[in-house]
Amino acid sequence: MEKTPPGQVWARSWVIYSALGTPEIDVEKWRLRITGMVERQKEYTYEQLLEMADKKYVKPFHCVTKWSIRDVEWTGVGLRKLLEISGVKKEAKWVLFVCGDGYSAPVPLEDAMSEDAIVALKMNGKPLSIDQGFPARPFIPHLYGWKSAKWLTEVELIPVYVDGYWELYGYHERGNVWSEERFKTMGSKHSVRIGARVIQGGT
Repeated sequence: MEKTPPGQVWARSWVIYSALGTPEIDVEKWRLRITGMVERQKEYTYEQLLEMADKKYVKPFHCVTKWSIRDVEWTGVGLRKLLEISGVKKEAKWVLFVCGDGYSAPVPLEDAMSEDAIVALKMNGKPLSIDQGFPARPFIPHLYGWKSAKWLTEVELIPVYVDGYWELYGYHERGNVWSEERFKTMGSKHSVRIGARVIQGGT
């Protein structure tokens, strides 16, 4: 029996969110770019990523709004593999996922480099639907779903933390499901920001 993270309940069906609307994606023109603090900036077509896909596993999806979906089969490219191809500079501490609708989500580099972190291309053996983020979305099983940013276009390596879309509204910097990191705590070193970018702290 799958262990239930604290505060979560198992749901029968997905709840589909689109904070900024669903973008129109031309997969022939779409590219995934690896940018920022890397030795070699790279970009990949959808077909190239399909050929590189090296991860397939069954893991649940956990939404921060307290519902979870069991037994989801994910297929994609190991995020660590993509980052190692580009060569991560030692100054990089965070990864910012940037998406085709203007959405973004930061995660610590250590989470992006974890064994199960992927750029997901398929769900349950089929290409992601547009509602689920086609052509690609990151998936890190131990982080809440808002970090699994749909319609991914860029993976940017950065030296210090910056707020993404939901982090601007107080959602947690990391979002670990097992630690129930839903919201920033009082006194968080990342809670002070100017505009959309945090300039205080960084780990």
